[in-house]
Amino acid sequence: MSGAAPFGDWMKAVQARTEEALDAFLPPADLVPAKLHEAMRYTVLGGGKRVRPLLAFASGELFGADADAVARAACAAEMIHAYSLVHDDMPCMDDDALRRGKPTVHVAYDEATALLVGDALQAQAFEVLAGSTGVAPARLVTMLRLLAEAAGSGGMCGGQAIDLDSVGLSLSLEQLERMHQLKTGAMLRVSVLLGALAGRELDAAELRALAEYARAIGLAFQVVDDVLDATEDSATLGKTAGKDAAANKPTYVSILGLAPSKALAEQLRRQAHEALAPFGEQALRLRELADLIVQRKA
Repeated sequence: MSGAAPFGDWMKAVQARTEEALDAFLPPADLVPAKLHEAMRYTVLGGGKRVRPLLAFASGELFGADADAVARAACAAEMIHAYSLVHDDMPCMDDDALRRGKPTVHVAYDEATALLVGDALQAQAFEVLAGSTGVAPARLVTMLRLLAEAAGSGGMCGGQAIDLDSVGLSLSLEQLERMHQLKTGAMLRVSVLLGALAGRELDAAELRALAEYARAIGLAFQVVDDVLDATEDSATLGKTAGKDAAANKPTYVSILGLAPSKALAEQLRRQAHEALAPFGEQALRLRELADLIVQRKA
């Protein structure tokens, strides 16, 4: 991997490839119903760090993934993520007006459209992933099942339900970790797994290593989110800062304090690197992404 492109160049190339693929996989804005399709594209295109696609592409590179299959896996994960943000931001949940530096969907359009955008993006994600012709059918069914599990009540939706029920409660560190393993961690983990499975079947040891890596980066992602929410402004974050504290939501910072939270993020970054040891230099991109997740400023 000594001849590998600098991480920043690789990241920009993957983000551009993701944007191009999302543009192709989303319905055209002028296709009936035009308002819904326009709002779907408003939501998904031209914003976000694309962490989930970056993870899918990095994992795909490690396991020699088919180019179309890994692009589909990356876009499916990003569409599920985008749908979750649209619904999270609605008045019935977090009631937020700013996302990725622009008005949220229910503000830019209306609540009914935002609801339908989320529903349609979730369906679109499975349609896109199911179109992978370069993956053996049995493995593709496994990928579809993993995505469904990660998005459902045993994953992202379950984590959000716990989050909504936890406002004003004093959660233990263990309870907070469980919530975030579901809410954020499940979709980060499945992004890694889908990218790998776009390449080939994984043995038990490989699955364990990737799952441990994903566990560490999933928690690190949320710890850093909580630190940034407490220390950065809305313009930097592209979303409303200080909202968790204002809503009396339990966070790593509220439970551990700021300095211990930063130390925990660094500890999780090291754990992510250790989990990748069996893959050697070939896992360079996944290691760099662990660094990015912990060292980001927004």
